[in-house]
Amino acid sequence: MLRHLDVAHDRFGLSTPFRISRGVKTAADVVTVRVRQGAVVGRGEAVPYARYGEGMDDTLAAIRAIAPQIAAGASRTDLASLLPAGAARNAVDCALWDLEARLAGTSVAALAGIAEPVAIPSAITIGLDTPEAMARAAAKVGHVPLLKIKVDRSDPAAQIAAVRAAAPAPRLIVDPNESWTIDTLRALKPHLTEWRVDLLEQPLPAGEDGALADFDSPVPVCADEALHTAADLDSLRGRYDVVNIKLDKTGGLTEALTLANTARAKGFGMMVGCMVCSSLGIAPAMLLGGQAMFVDLDGPLWLSDDRPGGVTDRNGMLSPPAPGFWGS
Repeated sequence: MLRHLDVAHDRFGLSTPFRISRGVKTAADVVTVRVRQGAVVGRGEAVPYARYGEGMDDTLAAIRAIAPQIAAGASRTDLASLLPAGAARNAVDCALWDLEARLAGTSVAALAGIAEPVAIPSAITIGLDTPEAMARAAAKVGHVPLLKIKVDRSDPAAQIAAVRAAAPAPRLIVDPNESWTIDTLRALKPHLTEWRVDLLEQPLPAGEDGALADFDSPVPVCADEALHTAADLDSLRGRYDVVNIKLDKTGGLTEALTLANTARAKGFGMMVGCMVCSSLGIAPAMLLGGQAMFVDLDGPLWLSDDRPGGVTDRNGMLSPPAPGFWGS
């Protein structure tokens, strides 16, 4: 039976601005894909990211260009030859997983041979701001299991110290989003254990992370922008301890599962992350959450209004969407 692919640009306003070292977001712009076969529809979502040379128009055009192949029955495996790893492939891949599960009357977890998603501790992100404002934000969520701090190069010591003082209990991820230099990292090294940092995420630009090979970090260092697919792993040896798997980078759940298995086999710890997106972008990523050392899937929590039936957060524990939302 022929399939029909539909793709659209959807926008979700944020309840508060989301600031990182590269800029500020006030809305989440996502690509929504629907693949229909008869009366059954599978959905997927992705976030084009300028950091990786992706734009909304280019992503929509790339997906529309493969509509004939999808209509003719192209599989998730075929997508690797139709689209590069990135947002466009992610949206289509996740829609095909959802469609396949619905047609089979089962769940994506069952199809993939992995555990069904359950409630997991997921980082609550403290956006980049003045140390005083970041401390106030941290104090409001100091009871959660895991915090993630967005910092830059202006005064990271004050930013981290302020958050840790306001929220002494949670585990702590520090994310400079490539904004530090190796000199910044060396200057902060004595303080990382003092602040009880559990994970340092992509401190240096991906193209300049060779300096990490000679840096004896007191805390695990995680690759984010430096990692996209399993093919990147060998180049990260000796620089990173943990890898952040995001479906928008891998090009969907299919490659993410391969990346997770390969990373474990090569001795890397695993983090699962996301862009600022709706719950449709988070539901597939939650399938990897049970295997990860760190989970950072709070993207929908920044939205003023999420898609109905999406994920829910209670005191830093993220619960899967309602049955039937995606993949079940």
